[in-house]
Amino acid sequence: MASQPSREDPAILLGVLSAVEQDSDVTQRSISSELGIALGLANAYVGRCVRKGLIKVSQAPLNRYAYYLTPHGFAEKSRLTAEYLATSLNFFRDARHECTFLLSECAKAGHRRLALAGVGELAEIATLSASETAVEVVCVLGPGPSDRQCADRPVFADLARAMDWVRPAGGIDAIIITDVQAPQATYESIMAEAENLGLSPGRILAPSFLRITRNRAPSMGTRP
Repeated sequence: MASQPSREDPAILLGVLSAVEQDSDVTQRSISSELGIALGLANAYVGRCVRKGLIKVSQAPLNRYAYYLTPHGFAEKSRLTAEYLATSLNFFRDARHECTFLLSECAKAGHRRLALAGVGELAEIATLSASETAVEVVCVLGPGPSDRQCADRPVFADLARAMDWVRPAGGIDAIIITDVQAPQATYESIMAEAENLGLSPGRILAPSFLRITRNRAPSMGTRP
C-alpha cells in the first residue's frame, strides 16, 4: 500500500494536476517519471486528489483508467499556479528565458508587433526582453481604466479595442499570455476574442511555466 505523504508538497500537487489536465490517459508511473518522484508517492498524490474531488477516475479499455480534472481540480490548479509563480525564487530567470525564446520564435515567424495579455511583472519582463530584439510590444491587455499603462505601454480592457488603436500603425501580429494570476482563464478568453477578430490560434503564445492547456474542451472535468 502506497505510503501517504506526511505533508503535502504544492509543487508535486501542481505537477500531478497539470499532468492529468494535459493527458487523461496519463498513468501513475508516467507521473512518477515526469515529476521525478517515487511511484508510491505518485500513487499517494493521485489517490489524495481523487479523495479531495480534484480528479475523477473512469474505467478505460484494456483494464486501464482515465483521469480527468473536476471543476474543483481546475480551480485548484489555477490557484497553485499563481501561488507557485508568486513565491518561486526562479521566477525571473525562468520568465526571462521563456520570454526570450517566445520572442525569438515570433521574430522567425515574422510577427513583429505583439500584445501582452496580463498586467504585472511578467509583462514587464517580456517588454524588457523585447527591447533586445526586433520584436515590439505595442500594448498590454488587462482590466482597469483606459488611461492605464504597464511597462510604458497602453493597457486596454479588451482585444477589440486594442486592435482598433494599433491598426493605423500596423496592427497586432501575435499575443503572449503574461497573466500569472489566472493564465488559463486569460488564455481561453483571448482565444475566444481572437477567433472573432480573425487572429489565428497559432498566434496566441504562452510561457510553458504558466502550465496552460490548449484546446481544452469546455465540458472536460465533468466527463463521466
